[in-house]
Amino acid sequence: MNTELMFSTGHDNWETPDDLFNEYNSRYHFCLDAAADATNHKCPIWFGPDSPVQVYDSLVAQWPLEQGNIWLNPPYSRGVQSKFVIKAWSEHIRCKMEDKPFGKIVVLLPARTDTKLFHEYILPYSKIEFLRGRLKFKGAKHGAPFPSMIVTF
Repeated sequence: MNTELMFSTGHDNWETPDDLFNEYNSRYHFCLDAAADATNHKCPIWFGPDSPVQVYDSLVAQWPLEQGNIWLNPPYSRGVQSKFVIKAWSEHIRCKMEDKPFGKIVVLLPARTDTKLFHEYILPYSKIEFLRGRLKFKGAKHGAPFPSMIVTF
């Protein structure tokens, strides 16, 4: 298996396709893009470089789930992606334990159902929707070399 092809694209800021984001935004009305930059953010407020709220590191900030739903298309690099999934899971658990109303975190991920991350953090705690076909991220010449899923915490 060519793992270099499956895990390395040369960069980590692939932009979510507009039609996919618009479909989910029409359902959830996102208040924040939790992993973006000035060129690929999908919401007016995002966490990442050049953020209007000056939160550059989404992994250490508290996410404002009390204010609404959050979109997350994390970097797909090995090791980095799992940190974002665990952060989304922990923010979901934090809000649940505070017993206050809170929004959802909707995450676009590769459908890697054979991983420890999937079985320990995603499967038991989220709703999963597998996407048909292969996504073509904005700016990409070809579709992704992997299937994708939407995970909702």
